Amino acid sequence: MTENHVSGMEACAVSVLKRAVELDQSSRFQESLVCYQEGIQLLMDVLKAVKDDTKKVHFRQRIKSYMDRAEQIKVHVNQLKEDGKYHEQIRIAEDATGHSYEALFKPYISSTLTEVWVEDPYIRHIHQLYNFLRFCEMLLKASCKVERIHLLTSQDEQVDSTQQTSALEDIKQSLRTQGVSLDLQYSSTIHDREIRFDNGWIIKIGRGLDYFKKPKGRFSIGYCDYDLRQCQETTVDIFHTKHTKTL
Repeated sequence: MTENHVSGMEACAVSVLKRAVELDQSSRFQESLVCYQEGIQLLMDVLKAVKDDTKKVHFRQRIKSYMDRAEQIKVHVNQLKEDGKYHEQIRIAEDATGHSYEALFKPYISSTLTEVWVEDPYIRHIHQLYNFLRFCEMLLKASCKVERIHLLTSQDEQVDSTQQTSALEDIKQSLRTQGVSLDLQYSSTIHDREIRFDNGWIIKIGRGLDYFKKPKGRFSIGYCDYDLRQCQETTVDIFHTKHTKTL
């Protein structure tokens, strides 16, 4: 492995760990824990690659320091979960980028996740239906094995709901080919928006899944990659409960 390659790996590790510290200082503990773990793994890869003994000692000390902090956070988060007091808040600023579904939900997805409940009254219009499809795609690509997704949404009484019904049925059939069942329910009184995972995490987004701004054009940056798509201002509240209710 070349020295440039090692330097590049180290720079990547530093960037991830810097983000971990920022999240840690903002009390976004679950997110910081994920970043600490990723950064530590990158530093361990660097440690394996360096030959100089002095550098090895330096990297071992850094790894130990970050591992100690990660363990402290893990104990703290687990205690909050045990006490039913875990609450984390993320504020997404107007025009902010970097908040794709992958970025937002990744810290709360674990290998034990198999079932997801989505309550969102606004999975109606074509862009909202695509949002839900992208959310489902994110789950399929994540490090878990989702078997069932429940969607509770509403139908627009002012317009023909044929497009909504047809699109959701198409998504349902497509998910079935991936071994995932989609349970569809409609409600005329639903108002709240929240997403629940059967590993205990509850994510409440003020705007539901529809927090992205309309792209400036079909060939503008952010049209395909949601990490590059500008967002509307919204607040995300994350909780943890031992008992995830069903719809």
